[in-house]
Amino acid sequence: MGELLFVAVVACAALLFWLAHKAKLKRQAEERRRLEEEFRQRREQLVAKYGSEQIADDILAHKIWQGMTSEQLVDSWGQPEDLDEKVYKQKTKKTWKYGQTGKNRYSQRVYTENGVVVGWKQQ
Repeated sequence: MGELLFVAVVACAALLFWLAHKAKLKRQAEERRRLEEEFRQRREQLVAKYGSEQIADDILAHKIWQGMTSEQLVDSWGQPEDLDEKVYKQKTKKTWKYGQTGKNRYSQRVYTENGVVVGWKQQ
């Protein structure tokens, strides 16, 4: 009688484990579908905004390039943690700072002139 009870307990435990695992896989699949849908919608939004699939793909890949606009930079990397601005007679220069590592220390800096990326430095 004791062996039969042991087998029943093990079978119940195995069934509960299997059901929990199946539920976890279902949640993961639902989350994956949700993230894929959000990504698809974001890509469509960027293509509509900029009129280019390549620009949308580069932004989604968090790339930066010379000639990209400040708006594209924000879409790619988000708002900077700090921003320095210098206004001259003919142009405005900004240093966009990302990845703060200490007081006024940042791992990435992006330089713009008149709202267009002209260079960057990553440490």
